[in-house]
Amino acid sequence: MEAAGEADSGRNGHAEGPAAGPAAEPQQQRGGGARLRGCRGFLRRNALVLLTVSGVVAGVALGAAVRGAALGPAQVAYLAFPGELLLRMLRMVILPLVVCSLVSGAASLDTRSLGRLGGIAVAYFLGTTLLASGLAVALGFIVRPGAGASALNAPQLGLPSAVPTSKETVDSFLDLVRNLFPANLVAAAFRTYATEYKMLLRNTTSGNLTWEKVPVGTEIEGMNILGLVLFALVLGVALKKLGHEGEDLIRFFNSFNEATMVLVSWIMWYVPIGIMFLVGSKIVEMEDLVLLVTSLGKYIFASVLGHFIHGGIILPLIYFAATRQNPYRFLLGLITPLATAFATCSSSATLPSMIKCIEENNGVDKRISRFILPIGATVNMDGAAIFQCMAAVFIAQLNNVDLNPGQIFTILVTATASSVGAAGVPAGGVLTIAIILEAIGLPTNDLSLILAVDWIVDRTTTVVNVEGDALGAGILNYLNEKEKKDKEQELKEVNVEAVANSKSEGETTPLVTHKTQVSNTTSTADPESKESVL
Repeated sequence: MEAAGEADSGRNGHAEGPAAGPAAEPQQQRGGGARLRGCRGFLRRNALVLLTVSGVVAGVALGAAVRGAALGPAQVAYLAFPGELLLRMLRMVILPLVVCSLVSGAASLDTRSLGRLGGIAVAYFLGTTLLASGLAVALGFIVRPGAGASALNAPQLGLPSAVPTSKETVDSFLDLVRNLFPANLVAAAFRTYATEYKMLLRNTTSGNLTWEKVPVGTEIEGMNILGLVLFALVLGVALKKLGHEGEDLIRFFNSFNEATMVLVSWIMWYVPIGIMFLVGSKIVEMEDLVLLVTSLGKYIFASVLGHFIHGGIILPLIYFAATRQNPYRFLLGLITPLATAFATCSSSATLPSMIKCIEENNGVDKRISRFILPIGATVNMDGAAIFQCMAAVFIAQLNNVDLNPGQIFTILVTATASSVGAAGVPAGGVLTIAIILEAIGLPTNDLSLILAVDWIVDRTTTVVNVEGDALGAGILNYLNEKEKKDKEQELKEVNVEAVANSKSEGETTPLVTHKTQVSNTTSTADPESKESVL
């Protein structure tokens, strides 16, 4: 029997041996096919991210290759044309996106949630901007970018000596308030109120002639996005208050918003091409990069270091403290808008891609993202605050001026307040630096040095700006979801207590129990009959 069993097992083993080879091959093929499908799925999901990063790298290579061809200004303009098209398309959708998303977002939230989320957003925006300003001033005193650079001047570096006309600090803040309430909504889509000055010759009481600077209101080119944001918010709240009568208009804005997002999804596939030519043309435009970097290298290093510390450490720590979630995984889903911000230097132009990616990749509620991100793109400028404070400290050290505590406090407050009204366009923060310099009594002649390297620093500035908006939206989304879960838990507890109370009453009062059992057949059809029996 044992021999037979051994022979049997030997035959079985002999039979199984050859069969195992062909059986294993399909398994290996299936494993290889699964890996191939997984790889294809990864590439399909992250195609836009990979193409965007490739566009940046290709742009650097293109600029380095074409730089030696000694192109004239006309040829450089032709090279930048595809990138210019990208900027024009992104700016085209800003107006409908901001207005429609804010109206639909404000109308979809109840008044209590709107007030609570708005309060948290304002506290977050102000807190992070103040932190950014303080970090920049501290780094300015540690690195001392302007020390030993007092011999620098604009003609040495081949720079124009003209600088933006500075405004009085009071007039700058008054313009900010005026732009909150535009006199003409249609004009606000492409014009902004700004104060200019006219010099008038006046006779004094002693008979002497004096020149007097008189402020005059003018309209300059540029979208008044502050006024549009405020109007859209108030209109959304008003439509919510109308109730049933406002539902048709709310549906219109929702549909308009969704259609705009479809346009954005189409534009996003052109982003890699536009970024490649934007970066390439900017590298070709540089005249003497080595001289600029060696002359202003400490200022560039200090500014970029401030952006790295704030964007890579402080903001992720704030997000982690509020949500207990990995901030870098959250930021990983936003590579495309961050690359767009780096290439375009415009937080407003990055807004369409940021809304799309933060909803699709990170699962942020549409009501939160479309309410917070347009506001953040307008008022939250952490990167700009770092850039402005560092520039102010740099120019003070350049002129051998020791800043006292009062001047440092003025820099912090003025940079935080003026960054609210800073235009979300390339080089939009340079004008606000003039306001800070006027506030602390420093000359604005050296602003041309800041303009010379602004195109470098402005890229990391915009990345930090949009990163702060995105992490703020993530924090608000987490707090909103947490409050929703807490409410659901409270409702469950209330229901459980109500069931327990009804059972205890039934046990202690047999008469009521008997009556409810008698009326049980009618209670399902007519709930009022149960009350009448009781």
